[in-house]
Amino acid sequence: MPDPHPASATAPLCRPVGRNAPAGVNVSAVRLLLLARHGESLFNVAGVVNADPALDRGLSETGRAEARALGARIAGVEIDLVVTSRFPRAQETASIALGDRTVPRIVMADLDDVRIGDLEGKTLADYRSWKHGHTRSEPFPGGESLNEAAARYATAYRALLERPEPVIFTVCHEIPVRYAVNTAAGSQDLDAPVHDVRNAVPYIFGDRELAIAAAGISRLAEGGA
Repeated sequence: MPDPHPASATAPLCRPVGRNAPAGVNVSAVRLLLLARHGESLFNVAGVVNADPALDRGLSETGRAEARALGARIAGVEIDLVVTSRFPRAQETASIALGDRTVPRIVMADLDDVRIGDLEGKTLADYRSWKHGHTRSEPFPGGESLNEAAARYATAYRALLERPEPVIFTVCHEIPVRYAVNTAAGSQDLDAPVHDVRNAVPYIFGDRELAIAAAGISRLAEGGA
């Protein structure tokens, strides 16, 4: 999420419970997805919104410590593939968490933060002011709408479901994590009940939960005002 404040909510887990996917969703061999927001970034500290990966300044010292703690949490899990957005803050988080492990990596642009266009580099207050005065279907000036971002997140999650690797570790941003957690739990609101997503905390999805999330995000993005 371009919203740069560190989140404070306690992270629930979306636990794997089986292989039964919703109708119309093609599930391949994914058994487990570890999904995390990046660690605290320098832009988080500065209170500035950033949605251009070329301008990302990476993690703060606190963010690097959070990434190391994430690594300790997943140390007992054998990871077959690492997936990140194009943002250095996501890639740095994944690298620190993995330590000296050698794991194949790919980058998915569809997991990038919401493209906020002309609000790039503005303050959090500017971002919130614009967002609160517009609907989900209205694009940010020079950028995309929240519904358009949600649609590409659903596309990214469907792509992960098609991967053959049994365990995938994905690091991206607050909004795609929030949307996945809420819709996997059956919420009809992309932004609730979970809103704040803690930095560098893994959410655990089985393939069924990820398929439900992808379908739910897509449906709500298509119908959202």
